[in-house]
Amino acid sequence: MKYSEEPDAFLQAVLEGFVDGIVVVTDQQEIIYTNATAQSICAQLSKEDKAFLPTEIQRAYEALVESRDLYGDRSITIESEAATPETRFRIRAQWLPLELVQRPCVLLRLQDQNQATLGLAVTEAQKWDLTPRETEVWLLRRSGCSYKEIAAMLYIAPDTVKKHLKNVHLKRQVVQDETDWQESQAS
Repeated sequence: MKYSEEPDAFLQAVLEGFVDGIVVVTDQQEIIYTNATAQSICAQLSKEDKAFLPTEIQRAYEALVESRDLYGDRSITIESEAATPETRFRIRAQWLPLELVQRPCVLLRLQDQNQATLGLAVTEAQKWDLTPRETEVWLLRRSGCSYKEIAAMLYIAPDTVKKHLKNVHLKRQVVQDETDWQESQAS
């Protein structure tokens, strides 16, 4: 394996490739790094708030910094949620030891729950070997759409949605049964 001559460029490429937003902030609120996803999420959450770190993210950051007096150097993660009319975001704050920076740093991970649900639904569709139409129906159902909403979006009858979801559940059960059987044979 060949490593890049520029480790900073390599690390930045890795951080930019994350689906989650990444923000690194010192304990004195100096922002060291943000990836493009974090910038987008912060913009969505701070439509009226002009600060870079929206109120919800700032609260998680402050809770972690204040917890240091209680927990010392123990590894803890503060979790919170924020919402817009379009989506929900999970916020996780934890200490990040960085030798290159003189101040203690906080890692803020921002996860778009809709994006996470979509990723999970795609993985499930592949695992259960769903047809393209079953996958479409499953993605919409996992996103919280009702049978009627799915039918309207895909221009199909609600009974057809029910049929596809029944097939999805049957395929899921077949995979689960196979997994259970394999586990029972292994023990």
